[in-house]
Formats: sequence, structure tokens, C-alpha cells
Amino acid sequence: MTLALPQILTILAVLFSAASATAADKQSFLDLARTGWNYELRTTMLGRDLGIPIHINGRDLSGAALCVVGEAPTPRTAEVLDAFRALSRHVFGKPLPMRHAGAEARLCGSGRMAILRLYSGFPPNAALTADLRRLDEVYDLGLPRGREFMATSPAMAQTFFGRRGAATHLMVQQAAGGPGSALEETYYRSILLEELFQSFTFGMDVLMLRMEPHFLSKLQEVPLNLHRFSWGSPDFMRAMLRSNPPGLCEFDLLMMHAVALAPVDETTEPAFIDFIDAEFERLSRLARDTAADPRFALIVDRECRALVP
Repeated sequence: MTLALPQILTILAVLFSAASATAADKQSFLDLARTGWNYELRTTMLGRDLGIPIHINGRDLSGAALCVVGEAPTPRTAEVLDAFRALSRHVFGKPLPMRHAGAEARLCGSGRMAILRLYSGFPPNAALTADLRRLDEVYDLGLPRGREFMATSPAMAQTFFGRRGAATHLMVQQAAGGPGSALEETYYRSILLEELFQSFTFGMDVLMLRMEPHFLSKLQEVPLNLHRFSWGSPDFMRAMLRSNPPGLCEFDLLMMHAVALAPVDETTEPAFIDFIDAEFERLSRLARDTAADPRFALIVDRECRALVP
């Protein structure tokens, strides 16, 4: 078939437009990766010993265990934990064993692990302080003496670097009692998933100055004034769910694969972004395949913006 010049120009314009859209999306992924994997931790806690060296690689927890303390996981919490553990094994090629040790972090022992304290109702600040004191004993974290620690949000995760290694602690609220409403289930799944993803990749929150029609990442957050709402209230839950996506986006899955595969010493160095840039097509394929895997449907948000194939 012979095409006239206007038809050829139209086809070229469409192809150029598609290529530009792909390139623009790739650039937005790379820009977000630079922002989300760019840490400066030395000033995060007043009074911390700044002589302790910090080394950050998102793979540091691959192959570690997850020790749950406090409340045992509810069936809904267990579903999220199991889906994330399966995702971690799929991406990193190592199992993520989990056990409920009991009420105290010291019952977890001192192996390579992340500690997850689950609670319902008011945050157990005394237990949080005891957990961190135990981690300080084991890893020599240099935490301020005599400090009482308090929850600053219903779900929080912290990694501390000590003279005898790094320690990761998560404290996440879960539903009390039996099955809750659809709002409650989505909310509790969302806050748990966010802390797990950040802890096991070292991605950090990325503030958005304005609400977009679709999010690119679970890391993105629209700042909201939540002080007028009590934690756990329906208004608080709805506001939190508006601030970021309830599940992992394609970008997040791409970054998990990048963390797993990048031959870098630290995932905060420019070479990490260079690796993503060079291997973007392969990482995108892996992310799309992972997003389509039914094993992870519970924790993947299909409403997020995806890379144009």
C-alpha cells in the first residue's frame, strides 16, 4: 500500500507522540527514584551519637526474618503480611520467615530481623520504648539515655544504625476484634503495607504539593491537616487514604526489582539511578509482570499511573 505524504506525516507524529509519552514517563520515574532514595539520616534524632557510621542498601533486609511482637496478627493483617512476604521472596529470591514471639522484643532473640509491633487502640508507648531499649542493648545504637519514645502516627517504621549493625523496628495499628468495614480494611492494609515497603527497600516519603489524578508511588504523600481528627476515626481513615495510594504502584515494584538487582554498595548513590536508567526496559517488564501476578493482587493498586509500554 502506498501512503500519501500527509498520511506519512500523521503516522510519524503519532509515533513521535507515543515515544515522547514513554520518555516523559521514564523521566518521571527516574526523578521520583532520585527523590525517594536520597537519605540524610544523621540529624533525624536529637542526641543520637553521630560517630556511628551509616550504610544504606535497600537489600539489607532481604533474607532477614520478621518478628511480630505485641498483638498477634488478625486474619486481615496476616493476609497482607503473607502477600508482602510472597512478593519479597519473588523479588529478592529469599524467603521472609515470620513468627509471633510474644509481648516483648527481647523474645525475638538477636538474629537478623525486623521487629514489627502490632497493636489496636491507643499506641503502646511504653512497649515502644522497651523495644528500642532492647535494640540499643543488642546493636549499640547510641540512643539518648533516659528518653521515652512516643508514636507520632498510627504506623511508623525506623531503622537505627549501631556499632554492631542496623536494627529495624515497625509499629503498626491493626483493627480490633473481628472483620471491619471496607474503609477500615483498606486503611489498615494501606498503613501496614507502606511501612513494610519502606523498611524493605529504604524508600522515603515524597511530599506532593498538589493532588494528582493518579499517584505514581506508595511513597507519595499529599500533606493534610489531620490534627482535627482522632486516630482511627472514619474521617481520619478517609483523609489518610486520600493522601497516598492504598497499594503498591508499578513504580514501587520497579524499584523493588531495582534494589534487588543493582550492583551498588549503597542504594543512595548516583550509580543506583544510573543502573535504573540503563536497565529501565528490563525493570519495567519485571514490574509489569509482577503487578499482573494474582498472588499480589491484594497489595497492588491498579489505579496508579503506570509506565507507557
